[in-house]
Amino acid sequence: MIRYIIKRLLMFILIIIGVTFIAQILIALAPGDPARALVGNDPRPGDYERVRAELRLDEPLLVRYGAFMASAVRGDFGISIFNKRPVMDEILMRWPYTITLAVLSVLLSTVIGIPLGIFAATHQFKISDNMAVFISLIAVSMPAFWFALLLVQLFAVNLMWLPVSGITNIRGWILPMLSLSLGFAASITRQMRSNMLEVIRQDFVVTARAKGQTERKVLYKHAMKNALIPVIQTIGGIFGMAIGGALIAEMIFTIPGLGIYTLTGLQNRDYPVIQGNVLFLSLMFCLVMLLIDLAFAFIDPRIRSQFTGRRRSVKNGGV
Repeated sequence: MIRYIIKRLLMFILIIIGVTFIAQILIALAPGDPARALVGNDPRPGDYERVRAELRLDEPLLVRYGAFMASAVRGDFGISIFNKRPVMDEILMRWPYTITLAVLSVLLSTVIGIPLGIFAATHQFKISDNMAVFISLIAVSMPAFWFALLLVQLFAVNLMWLPVSGITNIRGWILPMLSLSLGFAASITRQMRSNMLEVIRQDFVVTARAKGQTERKVLYKHAMKNALIPVIQTIGGIFGMAIGGALIAEMIFTIPGLGIYTLTGLQNRDYPVIQGNVLFLSLMFCLVMLLIDLAFAFIDPRIRSQFTGRRRSVKNGGV
């Protein structure tokens, strides 16, 4: 298991290096010059060159990237070009909003999707199953930002039940959470339904029914445990998408998270802000995927047997 964790960590390090380096290239290729924006339209002689040197824009791309990563390893993401505040301080202040919205959305979609998928599988080809499949297809196809605008129009503007923007109280989290959860819940529903339909036809489920066990016990003790194993991986991927979706929801609902901060950095060509956000979000996503992989290995006995079996084979002389 330790060897497995080390291999995953090394792979995630390569992923983080690749993502941050691609972001560095895209920043360099993007139009605009932050040094020109800082000195204004009527700079004094030498101001432009001085600002470029301060921002290290006169250095090669690889040198700038290496300097940023060396500082990032020490926990220093640099200073924002425009507000002159440490990027790490801003990220640490804003990331709880983003992670809270992502976690709440994934939890809500899981609570909705798993029972709905089980219900659809146990009522296959019935009206309720067809309705669940139809609604899931619509929900998966609907863009999250468009659904968010519909929710705002209905519940905030027309009915005035919920606030249009802001998170001054718990009511402010409802619309952002719902806007992200719909598509994720539909994906989990479809995955759970497909897995349950496959599992309930397996021999061990038929044997459990033949032994006289109740249908409820057969479904929830035997079938659901095995059907949940692929869903766990799906939830892990959904969490990564939830982080990206949370950035968009923050812009729509004016939540002071990493989404607004990233958008401001992109608009201002604020290199440290963009690089810091890309690196931090990559680390967050890799950490979540590592936890999902470990949970998957813990739940699935076949993966556990691979580790124990390999260890036993080494003790037995590599047989």
